[in-house]
Amino acid sequence: MNFSLRHMKAFMALSEQRSFTRAAEHCCLTQSAFSALIANLESDLGVRLFSRNTRNVELTAEGEVFLNIVSHLLPETERALAEVRDHVERRKGRVALAALPSISSGILPGLIARFGAAYPGIAVQVHDVASTVCIDMVRNRQVDFALCAAVSPSVDIDIDVLARDSFYFICRQDHPLAKRRQLAVSDVLPYPIISFEGNSSIRQHLDAAVYPRQWLRSHQVNSLSTAAGFIAAGLGATVAPTLALFQFRLAGLRAVPLSLPINERDICLAWRRDATSSLAAQSFIALLRENFEAAVRGLKRAPALPAIR
Repeated sequence: MNFSLRHMKAFMALSEQRSFTRAAEHCCLTQSAFSALIANLESDLGVRLFSRNTRNVELTAEGEVFLNIVSHLLPETERALAEVRDHVERRKGRVALAALPSISSGILPGLIARFGAAYPGIAVQVHDVASTVCIDMVRNRQVDFALCAAVSPSVDIDIDVLARDSFYFICRQDHPLAKRRQLAVSDVLPYPIISFEGNSSIRQHLDAAVYPRQWLRSHQVNSLSTAAGFIAAGLGATVAPTLALFQFRLAGLRAVPLSLPINERDICLAWRRDATSSLAAQSFIALLRENFEAAVRGLKRAPALPAIR
């Protein structure tokens, strides 16, 4: 059976107008094309829906039954099609993503604002979580994609590198290394640093970069803002990536470029290999691909706190 929205609209028009001429005009069809549409519908259903005579058109008993069905079905069908069209035209939709806290609070807000200006009807939901949690959320279909540090290859996750991040030694202006223009890891290792918890992608990168040597740790914290407060209080220094420099805007702190044996950290876009992204998610990913690397380069050119160069 070939039952379409056109059939439903034609049937409803004839039910209301009770005239083939008026119903055809209402549907913007010629009378012959309209009559063929009704005939096709009745043929497919195997029943007469209308009784005709020279004066008027009336619904048959089966037509009354069909009218009761179509009068409920047509509005719902039109609503469903309109909803899909809104998503196709990006007038509606939702994007859910997981991202490192340094990305979520740094580069991402500006990109979300730009996306919102282009697609005001699309909601963007951000989960600021550690890199391993980002991947878990992608794997469990809790988000459309993730912005995270490089992870080990897996059979179910695809990854693209969007940008590469470098590192800075963050300290008070009275620290012995504060006036240096560039630091090597051998310069920094003798000094105690404020480190981050084990699931932090920053901690994992820094530990791997100096292995089998180890950092001299004065304190361990969870957040970058806590590390900034500790440094300002004279409780040590830290090492942080370019993406996180804006978190250290307290007066009296300095950022000195630091060369590590593994000097750059990949910042990646991750998504499920078997997933088909929504049109809304595809549009946001396109925005990231076009602008993310340039945004990171901008942070490197103009760090968020004074750097000795």
